Amino acid sequence: MTPAPPTCRSGHSSAARPRPPRALRNLNAKIASVPMILTALVVFMGGTAWTVAHSFTKSRLLPKWKFVGFDQYERLWSSNRWLISVENLLIYGLCSLVLTMAIGFTLAALLDRKIRFEGAFRTIFLYPFALSFVVTGLAWQWILNPDFGIQNVVRSWGWESFAFDPLNNPETVIFGVLIAGLWQGSGFVMVIMLAGLRGIDEDIWKAARVDGIGVTKTYVRVIIPMMRPVFVTALVIIASGIIKLYDLVVAQTNGGPGISSEVPAKYVINYMFEAQNLGQGFAASTMMLLSVIIILVPWAYLEFGGKKRG
Repeated sequence: MTPAPPTCRSGHSSAARPRPPRALRNLNAKIASVPMILTALVVFMGGTAWTVAHSFTKSRLLPKWKFVGFDQYERLWSSNRWLISVENLLIYGLCSLVLTMAIGFTLAALLDRKIRFEGAFRTIFLYPFALSFVVTGLAWQWILNPDFGIQNVVRSWGWESFAFDPLNNPETVIFGVLIAGLWQGSGFVMVIMLAGLRGIDEDIWKAARVDGIGVTKTYVRVIIPMMRPVFVTALVIIASGIIKLYDLVVAQTNGGPGISSEVPAKYVINYMFEAQNLGQGFAASTMMLLSVIIILVPWAYLEFGGKKRG
């Protein structure tokens, strides 16, 4: 005898209930996402396309559709100010990526050893990240000032020949900005790394101790490879912040001495709002967009391409 199909409480057969089409499933969630999708398409994608299109025009004070081809880009890459900006960003970016990751991971590894007053140290290391770049820049401008900063303090201890004045030297000014950036960003990377370390199974550490593997070798051979997604995420966050570097430079040096500490974001702002040359500012911002794409494409490949292969 064939059993009857299961019924719900209302008495109707559950087998007879038709499933909605795929397009109508989770309809409420899809309707709720419409404003976000429109914002992304109209504001972000539309604004990006508008900026790129106007970078090929002769726009000055106001946008105008007078196309000049690649003239703005030729002028951009023939500008000594832009070349210095790109060079400074490369120096700052490479040093910041390496040192921020190294300092952040080292601090996280030390805190992960279950030291005393861990909460206090974690708060102290993370506190600079709560400050704005303007406050950080002004604070380090005072600290690096030769008249009442580090140089003056060391000389007051008797070392009269000591010299430490990076912000007034065109050759070292970008490293003075780097010091302030490391001070602010290392704590944030430390938190990301600490969260990754706390996600490591304690059995791995026990197995390493049983096998007689040292702590340093365990970190290098086992822990760091397991934290690859954490490192990739931290690198993307740091790199995106490096490309947007602006307010720290303005607060600390305002691009000086001369133009020795100029950066691309400052170049864009100056040409768009001070020099009243929108076309040149749009061309510079398009090059910054290209650098963001260069960063995001490898990240997307590492994050999603590897998973598809797996």
